[in-house]
Amino acid sequence: MNPELTLLLTPLVPLVGSACIAALGREPNLREAATLLTACVLLVLVISLLPTLHSGAPPEITVAEPIAGLPIALHAEPLGLLFALVASFLWLVTSLYSIGYMRGHGEANQTRFYVFFAIAIASAMGVAFAANMFTLFVFYEALTLSTYPLVTHAGSDEARRAGRIYLGILLGTSLVLQLLAIVWTWQLAGSLDFVPGGVLGDAAGPGVTSVLLVLYVFGIGKAAVMPLHRWLPAAMVAPTPVSALLHAVAVVKAGVFTILKVVVYLLGIDVVSAAGSRTGLLYVVAATIVIGSLIAMRKDNLKARLAYSTVSQLSYIVLGALLANAWGIIGGGMHILMHAFGKITLFFCAGAIMVAAHKTEVSELRGLGRAMPITMGAFFVGSISVIGLPPGGGLWSKWYLALGTLQADQLVLLAALLLSSLLNLAYLLPIPIRAFFSSSTEAPTELREAPLASLAAIVVSSAGCILLFFFAEPAHRLMQLALSP
Repeated sequence: MNPELTLLLTPLVPLVGSACIAALGREPNLREAATLLTACVLLVLVISLLPTLHSGAPPEITVAEPIAGLPIALHAEPLGLLFALVASFLWLVTSLYSIGYMRGHGEANQTRFYVFFAIAIASAMGVAFAANMFTLFVFYEALTLSTYPLVTHAGSDEARRAGRIYLGILLGTSLVLQLLAIVWTWQLAGSLDFVPGGVLGDAAGPGVTSVLLVLYVFGIGKAAVMPLHRWLPAAMVAPTPVSALLHAVAVVKAGVFTILKVVVYLLGIDVVSAAGSRTGLLYVVAATIVIGSLIAMRKDNLKARLAYSTVSQLSYIVLGALLANAWGIIGGGMHILMHAFGKITLFFCAGAIMVAAHKTEVSELRGLGRAMPITMGAFFVGSISVIGLPPGGGLWSKWYLALGTLQADQLVLLAALLLSSLLNLAYLLPIPIRAFFSSSTEAPTELREAPLASLAAIVVSSAGCILLFFFAEPAHRLMQLALSP
């Protein structure tokens, strides 16, 4: 197939799939088969772009030009392809998990759930392959709007309140701060194209660049840098597959991916490294890393603990971008992949525990390993990857981020990374240890795992955490290619 057509199909296939899912809503088996088939087709399309990328002739296609000089265009480049691979593969795994979860938990409005999930993935593909900041912004907003019905899926007062926070923060930051930065960049550079080294060049002094960098970091609200993080814990009212989508597959990863794109391909690494606000932003991000971990330690609700863990882990990636050096960018890009597999495994396990054992609090999980050995074993694997311990893939991304802080001569930032990893260990590892080695009269003793489809997804994602430890080189090569002129 023509590479340009393949590229165009990456957002179109999930959109067509969403229409098929809606049409098959009265037939659950066919509806879910359509979901899995669409996810498989998308994954094949994204993988097929790899050879053209490595050949040195990445495809590009212009879809429309609603504003003169600002086309909606798609382009396959290494960083975008890495994000697309993560989102498309984990959509397939999450769809499999959702079948068991949504049926096992007796969720209402399942057709609506699968439809908007597919639309959200289409938006994520547009973000991944955007050829310029205008295109990325359009799909970024579409992602926000398409995930709102998922966040408010339960229809309760709590869900609607969470939805208002979700839309308020994400639309407020993007329409006020990010859009201002985009218009300002276009006015200065005359272009919003993503090109190696950026488009800004000498068009702006360090003062203007400093303001632009602040606007982008806080305007990209999906990155959840404190204090603009509240939407993320609030959205945990959604079903667990939605939490997985928010934390690992699309939404938050779209945020930190956008920051990496701005630094590497729009402003440029050299321009960012000279910005006067960079040091201050680095310390704000480091504070988010540590404070997020400290709050996670205090949460007894399992999903809330994982949510604040995500707030912390996202800022690892923002830190890598703002270090504006090779090791930092490589570490940040690889952490998109490594954290995605580790965190989705943890959320899958949290949902399985709720469906099979009806428990949501960490204090209730003592002795649960006897009834749910596969789930709690997978939770252990996901934990060591998020912590950064071998044989979890998270070790490599944290290693490169640490090298980035040393390359930048930022020992305080290195200390923040190390402290956060120790806190990760303190709030994650005791959960599976107590589940296996502590007893509780309230814990079920008979085998009570999640539905088979959900359990299969848990096994796949946890296996991915370990495989990425041994086979991290392809991701590393993609990130090196992203930094090539």
